Amino acid sequence: MNQDSQAGKMITSLLHKASQALESAWSEFQADRLEFAANRAYYACFYAASAVMLHRGKQFVKHSGLRGAIHRDLVKPGDLDAKWGKVFDRSFENRQAADYLVFTVFDPDQVEKLIQDAEGFVQVMRQLLPEL
Repeated sequence: MNQDSQAGKMITSLLHKASQALESAWSEFQADRLEFAANRAYYACFYAASAVMLHRGKQFVKHSGLRGAIHRDLVKPGDLDAKWGKVFDRSFENRQAADYLVFTVFDPDQVEKLIQDAEGFVQVMRQLLPEL
């Protein structure tokens, strides 16, 4: 298997994971498990952004590396509207709070907006990729 077809399969897999994470976020939201919904919304963004970066030949070990690359490689050159960089940042920060801060309490309206923003982010990331 050549490297291009392997990367294509990985990108397809990441986009599938992004879709699954969105579905999971809505399921967790409906079940009133808001911290888990916030986690899944972030991972939808994470997988979609990872797919775009992989398409551009970049992979990251740390979440902070991907976060920085979104701003450096997508927002700064104008490939991505800055509002989507902020959406990624908010989803990252909310996931951090959901996963690591014991007494974090989320408002349902806040989490619903977080998931809706994640859906938009994933859609925009898909638009940055060629048809696979």
